[in-house]
Amino acid sequence: MEKFAILRTPHEIYYGRGALDNIGMEAVTRGNKALIVSDKVMAGLGYVSQCQDHLKKEGIDSKVYPGIESEPTDRYVSEALQLLKGKQCDLVVSIGGGSCIDTAKAIAVLANNEGYIGDYRPGRKKVKNKPLPHIAIPTTGGTGSEATDVTVITNTTDDIKMMIKQPPFMPEVAIVDPMLTVSSPQTITAATGVDALSHAIEAYLSKRSHPMTDTFALSAMKLIVKNLLTAYKNGENIDAREAMSLGALQAGIAFTNASVCLVHGMSRPIGALFHVPHGYSNAMLLPAVLEFSKEACIDRLADLGRIFKPDQSLPNEEAADIAVESVKELCSKLNIPNLKDWGIEKSAFDQVIGKMAADAIDSGSPANNPRVPGQKELEELYQICFDYQFKRKAEVK
Repeated sequence: MEKFAILRTPHEIYYGRGALDNIGMEAVTRGNKALIVSDKVMAGLGYVSQCQDHLKKEGIDSKVYPGIESEPTDRYVSEALQLLKGKQCDLVVSIGGGSCIDTAKAIAVLANNEGYIGDYRPGRKKVKNKPLPHIAIPTTGGTGSEATDVTVITNTTDDIKMMIKQPPFMPEVAIVDPMLTVSSPQTITAATGVDALSHAIEAYLSKRSHPMTDTFALSAMKLIVKNLLTAYKNGENIDAREAMSLGALQAGIAFTNASVCLVHGMSRPIGALFHVPHGYSNAMLLPAVLEFSKEACIDRLADLGRIFKPDQSLPNEEAADIAVESVKELCSKLNIPNLKDWGIEKSAFDQVIGKMAADAIDSGSPANNPRVPGQKELEELYQICFDYQFKRKAEVK
C-alpha cells in the first residue's frame, strides 16, 4: 500500500427492501425538478412511475428521458442533456442498469461544465464545477455503478469506450433496493452477477488495493459466490437477490477505490466494436484472464479459492488453482457464452485485435493487473478468449 489511501463513496447509501421509498426525502433537499434517466423496460415495469410518484409527494416535478437502449453512448448523453437544459431540471435521477446510471453521471457533470464528455478522460480536463445532484437507483445486482466515480461512455465516432474517472462523477445518493432486481431475467442476472464478481476480484488483485478496499472486496466475493447461482435459478428468491445487491454495492465501492485491471481493459474494446454488453464481455474474459494472471497473484487468488472451497489447510498454489477452476465452472453453470458463441465472426475479430489490444493498454486498467501484458501478449490473450471453453474438456459433450 502507498503512504495513504482514500475511500470515496456516495454521501448517502440506502440499502435494503423498500429503500426506494426514500427517494422523495432525499430529492426534496437537493432540487425542484428532476430528470429521470432510464429505459423503456424500466418504464414498462412501472419503476419510473414509482419514482415519479415518490417525487411528486414531496412536491418535486420530473421529466423522463427513457432513451437508453444499449451500452451508454455520447449520443444518449447529448440527447438527455438537451432535455435537461430545455426543461430546466436541477436534479438527476437514474433508475436502471449500469447504462442508465453511467449516462446520468455524465449528464450531471456536463450540466454545469462545458465541453464534450470525452474531454474528461484521464490526463485531460478536470471537472471544475460541482455537478448537479444525482440519485442513482440500480435495478440489477451487478454493475455497482451507483457507488463509483467512474463512467464508461462510447464515442460513437471512433468506436472507443471512454473510461472516465473523477470524483465529481460519484452519485450523491445511492438507493439500493433489491426488490427492483427481481424482474431481471436469467441472462441479465448471470451477466451482471459475474460482472460484480469480476469487480470484486479485480479490486482485490489490483496493485492499487488497500486494506479498506480489501474488506469490501472480500465481503463482496463471499456474498456473490454463495448467492449468484441461487438468484440465477430462482429469481424470486429475495434473500439471494438481496445478497447479490449488497455484493454488487460492496464490489463497486471496492473497485472505484482500488481500480479495475486487465478484464475491464480488454472488455471495453469488445463492447465498443462488437456491441457486447459490458457484463457479458467481462464474464467472457474473467476465467482466461485469471489463468494468465495466476502466477503473479497466487496468495490473493488462494483467498478466493478458499471462498469457493473453505479448507484452510490447502496450500496456496492449490487454492489458487481452485479459484480459477471454480470461476470457470460458475460461468459454465450460468451459461456464459464465449466470444465465438456470442456470434462474433472470427475474420472480423482478427482484423481489429491489434486495435483492441492498443485501446486496452491506453485505458490504463491493464497496468493495475498483477501481471501486466504487452501488446503481443494481449493480442494472444484475445485469441485465447475467442473460443475459450469454460468446461473442462472431459465435461464437453
